Amino acid sequence: MNSEFEGLVALVTGGASGIGAAVADRLAAGGAQVAVLDLNPYGTPHFGIECNVADDASVRTAVESVAARFGRLDIVVNNAGIGAMGDIAANDDDEWARVLDINVVGIARVTRTALPHLRQSPAAAIVNTCSIAATAGLPQRALYSASKGAVLSLTLAMAADHIREGIRVNCVNPGTVDTPWVSRLLSQAADPEAERSALNARQPHGRLVAAEEVAEAVAYLASPRSGSTSGTALAVDGGMQGLRLRPLS
Repeated sequence: MNSEFEGLVALVTGGASGIGAAVADRLAAGGAQVAVLDLNPYGTPHFGIECNVADDASVRTAVESVAARFGRLDIVVNNAGIGAMGDIAANDDDEWARVLDINVVGIARVTRTALPHLRQSPAAAIVNTCSIAATAGLPQRALYSASKGAVLSLTLAMAADHIREGIRVNCVNPGTVDTPWVSRLLSQAADPEAERSALNARQPHGRLVAAEEVAEAVAYLASPRSGSTSGTALAVDGGMQGLRLRPLS
């Protein structure tokens, strides 16, 4: 692996499993020193810090711990998030508040604490994990889609606010990714294999997205080599958003 991130320090929220773990590994392979912020960071091979993005004090302690340990902070990957199932009537007010607090406000908590350190970096980059749910109407994902739509809009606003400070802000829009969370959802289905086949078929390339593929997209957006890329939502969805294929005969 090349050394495009040599000398840089990266922070990945929700980095102990799934997409976040793949991102942390990819940035480290590129030469970055990586800190993983997670509710349960203890299995990560990187510098792990217990952090709840829904709690401002927890976030401030964790982010400042990263800066104190490494002496700088260059890359923030806002990946922590939770899912939600059902149509508009399926979740009560408390669940709406919980999901939006973690998926959207969590990004604000982490980023605003990291900003003073990012302003000192010569290669500052923020990458938010958004979703295909922000740009395509998916059944039984009303609350989740609303949260990710907010992440997309927030990414653009952040990019506009901070580009003149030398801080680039982008997001990735994964399709359905083969992660432990998706596997748990499939295991609860009446016919897990049939449900997996349906998810595979929904994406034009015929399979779930690999977490490592999302990590490569994050690495591109975070890399100092991508200095002219800001305010971009990069789809990693097997063509789901943009392609309209004819049915197989």
